[in-house]
Amino acid sequence: MKTVLIAGGNSGIGLQAARSLLAHGHRLVLLGRDSRKGEAALASFGTAADRASFLAADLSTHGGVRDAAHRVLAQHDRIDVLVHTTGVFTFEESRTADGLHPFFAVNYLSRYHLTQLLLPALRQAGRPVVLMMTAAIPPTDETDFARFPEFTPFAFSRDRKPIQLANHHYAAHLTRAEPGLAAGVINAGSAKTDIMRIAPWYMRAGMKILGPLVLDSVDTSAHNVVEAVQHDDWHTPDYWAKPGRFEQRTPIALDAMTTQHLMDASRNLTGA
Repeated sequence: MKTVLIAGGNSGIGLQAARSLLAHGHRLVLLGRDSRKGEAALASFGTAADRASFLAADLSTHGGVRDAAHRVLAQHDRIDVLVHTTGVFTFEESRTADGLHPFFAVNYLSRYHLTQLLLPALRQAGRPVVLMMTAAIPPTDETDFARFPEFTPFAFSRDRKPIQLANHHYAAHLTRAEPGLAAGVINAGSAKTDIMRIAPWYMRAGMKILGPLVLDSVDTSAHNVVEAVQHDDWHTPDYWAKPGRFEQRTPIALDAMTTQHLMDASRNLTGA
């Protein structure tokens, strides 16, 4: 039995992964902003709920991440697997209390920050695993990080790629900095989840019409997360590009100097 923490595990792909992992006999800790969804998730687990817990957390701010990490560490000495499924989808120019754009703060920086703070518990595992879900973004060095981390003003079409690609760089950093730790990035696919509710109207309309033809099922999108938790024989760092195809993965090989630059900027922002 592994202890698996899923940030964003109270809905969507994270919740589906949670159900599957419970069915495999693991113990779960779910983090999510909405307490009502968290309690509903626990209630939906039936008798398996005795192996699951939920902590309400706002991972969009430094303070929220620190509070979540403090409460997790107070309850758990060891975490075998940390899964990041949290994400926001926005085209708007807005800022968090820390002056960062929410797309950057949640879809990358909170993953870096929370993982760094939970390293003491991850190091207690025999083979700690960190998994980060993103949209389809293959590992490549052909990306301009000149606007990292301010992204001012935010432009989705320009800034989405470097923000999400930072997850690949963090996976590469973790495997170098933490011997024995396995890290990977997983394409979440195009499953219809709550994240689409804040998409522009034309995207929602398109998905309503074309959804049955182009969308992945939530079960398919969660498949690679579950398999990566179950299997201890995959190499690292790896990227899974195709939902539902665990055997198809690509090694993450990126410029080490770029990785170090991004990690230094992340450390300066969070202190972690």
